[in-house]
Amino acid sequence: MAWSTLEPFDVSFFDTAPHRHSFPMDLPVAPEAVWEGLAGGAPLSWCRGLNAGRYTSPSPHGVGTTREITALRLLHLREEFVRWEEGTRHSFCVTQASLPLFRRFGEDYLVEPIANGTRFTWTFAFEPSPLFARPAALTDFPGRAFMKQLVNSTKRHFGAA
Repeated sequence: MAWSTLEPFDVSFFDTAPHRHSFPMDLPVAPEAVWEGLAGGAPLSWCRGLNAGRYTSPSPHGVGTTREITALRLLHLREEFVRWEEGTRHSFCVTQASLPLFRRFGEDYLVEPIANGTRFTWTFAFEPSPLFARPAALTDFPGRAFMKQLVNSTKRHFGAA
């Protein structure tokens, strides 16, 4: 498989990315259960469209941890965590992808306790590769639809309405 290398970034990219989509969701389960689903041995295993998620770094996990995951069976991603606040937040940047879609891409996961469970905010931040910059500026439809599918899978998994 040929790999495209993406540009690295720090956590400030989640505030400055040209494309940023944030999805807060209230889940009727304890924060520990949500964190385990995000950071455990089979990350995001409930999400339709994602598979083969696995850490490629040994435990304990933290900043610098690496992971691989496949989206829609055709986009393979290698990720490196740039933030890891055990039990509450972690963020990664994609270091390599099997398709040259992005110049930079990452996700931020924020887990916060609320009165009846957990508020989980899933943020996607990206800058398209030059080849896809104009189409991405015209419409976010394909990517945004996939992001919403991931959010809906998460709500179903954790029993949210």
